[in-house]
Amino acid sequence: MALKILSVVGARPNFIKIAAICEAIKGINSLGAAEQIHHVLVHTGQHYDSNMSDSFFNDLELPKPDLCLGVGSASHSIQTARIMERFESVVQNEQPDVVLVVGDVNSTAACALVAKKTCCRGDQGSRDFIPKLAHVEAGLRSFDRTMPEEINRIVTDSISDFLFTTEESANQNLLHEGIPENRIFFVGNVMIDTLLRHRSKAQESTILQDLQLTDGREVKPYAILTLHRPANVDDKRVFCDMLEAFLDISKRMPVIFPAHPRTLKRIQDEDLGDYFVDHFVQGPEPWDARVRIRLVPPLGYFDFLHLISEARVVLTDSGGIQEETTILGVPCITLRDRTERPVTLEHGTNVLVGSNPEKIITEFNRLYRSGQKSNRSPRYWDGNAAKRIIKVLVDDFFPERSSVRAG
Repeated sequence: MALKILSVVGARPNFIKIAAICEAIKGINSLGAAEQIHHVLVHTGQHYDSNMSDSFFNDLELPKPDLCLGVGSASHSIQTARIMERFESVVQNEQPDVVLVVGDVNSTAACALVAKKTCCRGDQGSRDFIPKLAHVEAGLRSFDRTMPEEINRIVTDSISDFLFTTEESANQNLLHEGIPENRIFFVGNVMIDTLLRHRSKAQESTILQDLQLTDGREVKPYAILTLHRPANVDDKRVFCDMLEAFLDISKRMPVIFPAHPRTLKRIQDEDLGDYFVDHFVQGPEPWDARVRIRLVPPLGYFDFLHLISEARVVLTDSGGIQEETTILGVPCITLRDRTERPVTLEHGTNVLVGSNPEKIITEFNRLYRSGQKSNRSPRYWDGNAAKRIIKVLVDDFFPERSSVRAG
């Protein structure tokens, strides 16, 4: 009998993380004649734009999802409700031993709740059961409950059976919240597994040439900007103040902005187009006195990884990018007052500046003059986190095999 794992993805960061899980499952199944793990991949459709979804499946060699729920865009509550409603029948039909969720998006919390509230019928007279729940990237806390992601993390962790953590702070957070120590597994970072696996492939990307960021074999200095959190883009005054800071930076080097669909909608709704030039439609204007931020569509994984790998500095409000720049050794200015990933401050190149334009410019100027701070890889960010996760799940499901190996 095989261990049946039902994995859930819904948004861009999920795809990157689940790719490592799929690879680890493929690896363990290749070791024997019989399938040890039967893996079912469910895509909720939380990110439905092809640039935010399809391209990542192609780049990361992810298997085609077994099921797509097609929930689409909506408010947090409506989207969460849609996912829960559609996911219930999936659990009832598939009867998985384990439901595995990653990260902190609405799909994570919604499917976690359904998994622990759905009773599955046992086969051939065995008892009915509730699937076990595994949360990959558990325990991260910003301690800011105005962030929807923080609520998703807390809810998911509180009901999980396996809590797989990426850094020591997460272990301590969970213990302080009363999670039993035997449910917590410090395994490392699956996002870094995927980065390390595909880093050399990403070097083949032509994105630098496409964006005219090379001069012969030399890469010109440039900055990358990503921005999507409601606290930064939903208040027009806050957003405009930050854009003024980015314009100031663009006077010294190009600022490349792969715009999240949500952010692009805010730019259009608030009539903020004068801050930007559409790189692929109008072309860059490096000698124009009216220097503007270079707007580009969302990029595929390889293009984006290559772009941040060669950047002089990254400005972001994304949690995952804080981790990626830590491993890549690229200076990261995080446009938030808090981070749920403190290891990127302690070990990486990350600094927090919030949305204050003066702080943004001051930190950029410091980096421009003195360069980045030193960085080192956090513990277990070594490309093997997913293998550790799958070993824990297999050993729990096949305890007799684990005891034989231990003996």
